[in-house]
Amino acid sequence: MSGTLWGIGLGPGDPELVTVKAARLIGAADVVAFHSARHGRSISRGIAEPYMRPGQIEEHLVYPVTTETTDHPGGYQGAIDEFYEQAAARLAAHLAAGRDVALLAAGDPLFYSSYMHMHRRLADRFHAEIVPGITSVSAASAALGTPLVEGEQVLTVLPGTMPVDELTERLRETDAAAIMKLGRTFPGVRRALADAGRLDDAYYVERASSTRQRVLAAADVDEADVPYFSITLVPGPTPTTGVASLLGGQHRGAPTDGSERIETSSHDESASPAGEVVVVGLGPGAADWTTPEVTAALDEATDLVGYTTYINRVPERAGQRRHASDNKVESERAAMALDLAKRGARVAVVSSGDPGVFAMASAVLEVSAEPQFKDVPVRVLPGLTAANAVASRVGAPLGHDYAMISLSDRLKPWEVVAQRLSAVAAADMAIAVYNPASTQRRWQVGAMREILLTHRDPETPVVLGRDVGGPTESVRVMTLADLNPDEVDMRTLLIIGASTTTAFDTPEGTRVFTARRYENT
Repeated sequence: MSGTLWGIGLGPGDPELVTVKAARLIGAADVVAFHSARHGRSISRGIAEPYMRPGQIEEHLVYPVTTETTDHPGGYQGAIDEFYEQAAARLAAHLAAGRDVALLAAGDPLFYSSYMHMHRRLADRFHAEIVPGITSVSAASAALGTPLVEGEQVLTVLPGTMPVDELTERLRETDAAAIMKLGRTFPGVRRALADAGRLDDAYYVERASSTRQRVLAAADVDEADVPYFSITLVPGPTPTTGVASLLGGQHRGAPTDGSERIETSSHDESASPAGEVVVVGLGPGAADWTTPEVTAALDEATDLVGYTTYINRVPERAGQRRHASDNKVESERAAMALDLAKRGARVAVVSSGDPGVFAMASAVLEVSAEPQFKDVPVRVLPGLTAANAVASRVGAPLGHDYAMISLSDRLKPWEVVAQRLSAVAAADMAIAVYNPASTQRRWQVGAMREILLTHRDPETPVVLGRDVGGPTESVRVMTLADLNPDEVDMRTLLIIGASTTTAFDTPEGTRVFTARRYENT
């Protein structure tokens, strides 16, 4: 029976960060294999040594070349490919003989690791299993002592070997970044950080979790003294003003070499660029319904914040960061937008329709009243709301007094919704009904119809508009008695007529209007 190839993740360097499973398998393996450069010192073996046992076979896989030149006829890649083939053959001989092989990998075996080259060459012939390990990204973030990403933020992991222009562009587009493979690439990395406007927020962590760990501001690093086992982090926006604020103004990280502490330049908040939050309404669907004022605000924004579906309606622009989230986290979304603006960003919070109608304007203003955001300017730019868009498709069903009611009971109890429906129906006003149903809320439309029928004639006109301005638009007119709750979903808006609402047929379709006067007036 053949042996098993174990890809063992050792974590970032501290032997105490090796997982229990990894330690057990290292000790149980017949063969322990590890890589090193030609100097012969293997970092992986040093991490694993406390868990090895006497008598184990050791396979020391020495790279023929790392960053230096080679006289191999195939050049650098040819020399590396030949090495991997020879190393795979050595391990295959052990596996074929029934020996279990633990191939050590610093960090995680499938995260910028040499293990994957052996896996590709051996896993189709022998049983192979992966034991994941803590990556250097996590260790560096822990050393920095600040969240790397939060909420819906995007983390981009980048190799420092990328061309500077491409690295710059990717740094501009992401919330947070981890840049690997530094060493000789660091000058280009620092230039990309500066060009992307991210250098002041970038930090350098060297040999994370080891006794030789160092943490510095990226701008303060000596380019001539950057080892391969280092990483640059650009944390995403946090509810504080960054690492300095989180650690009390001075970067008080854990000592890095027994006495050295994190160093960085101080931050003068009064010198930060003025940011603001602009809450905008895109209109109900069609791009033509977005106002020029809103379009200009979107173009000027450094950051967009909003529900994923609405963010996706905004054309992408180079360098503009997009923070999309679920539609149930309005307060958290508002806090993120205000925090970004507090630190200098020009933030557009995106709503569909009008932001002041069951949308983000109220949430942003509520959070902006908190003391920490008292100096953040907030503007609201109106948009065409869905009620008016649906009404326009059939005429003027909202031509007289009317009310807007959300049928959702997520933020208020159904008893309140029912009370308002009854009061408005008794007052004989037309009603624009938002958020009538969803995949989970199916009974409310029927309950609404029963409430309204206690005050309205069954023949009262009802307009059912779905995805108005969008590619699947449909608008129908029916009576209150014929309203079928199964035909209503979250993308539908209902207009319930009053006693003065009239529907009539024309060659162009049914038209509806609510008279501006009562009879005898």
